Amino acid sequence: MQIGIIGAGHIGGTLTRRLRELGHDVRVSNSRAPETLADLEKETGATAVWAKDAAADADLVIVSIPQKNVPDLADGIVDARKPGAPVIETNNYYPQQRDGEIAAIEDGQVESAWVAELIGAPVYKVFNGIFWKHLLERGKPQGAPDRIALPIAGEDGPGRALVHDLVDQLGFDPVDAGPISESWRQQPGTPLYGKDFGAERTREALAEATPERTSDWSARTA
Repeated sequence: MQIGIIGAGHIGGTLTRRLRELGHDVRVSNSRAPETLADLEKETGATAVWAKDAAADADLVIVSIPQKNVPDLADGIVDARKPGAPVIETNNYYPQQRDGEIAAIEDGQVESAWVAELIGAPVYKVFNGIFWKHLLERGKPQGAPDRIALPIAGEDGPGRALVHDLVDQLGFDPVDAGPISESWRQQPGTPLYGKDFGAERTREALAEATPERTSDWSARTA
């Protein structure tokens, strides 16, 4: 597949490495010039591009940037992808730790729905709760014991099937986490976030989650 990645931090960079190992063509970008990704380009064989060009003719696009930077993305940033190509977003809202207050999220909008609204495209939420080193090193073949499961929130259809297949290729069990309106079940502060659960425990943790934002993950603490 042709995959465009917007963001080359811990998760974006790790996905660049893993997806190139699997033989996918990857265009990767950050918030600066392509030349700043020369080392990653040389290491992986990915093609470094400007962020506005990452999605061009892509079969899949991944957005992996700090939540506070989403409004800075160019208008129509993912519009040049192939028709129907899914968009993954891996972001988390860290109000106290990095992002400051995002009023719409604090007022109750689901984090991924906010991202989808700003980029003008539906999204699938995945890769947001796994430690980047585990994403890099702990993928296992299908059926292997202790295989880590990754929840995937988003709409049903061909895009979901493609995202599930990609997660499986990377060595993780894909778990349907419902529509994007339910993606709060895997946000920071939930029983699942940051855990390396198997598929059954992942489903249990999704069911245990509650939508209230805890004080550690809100800008509006007393």
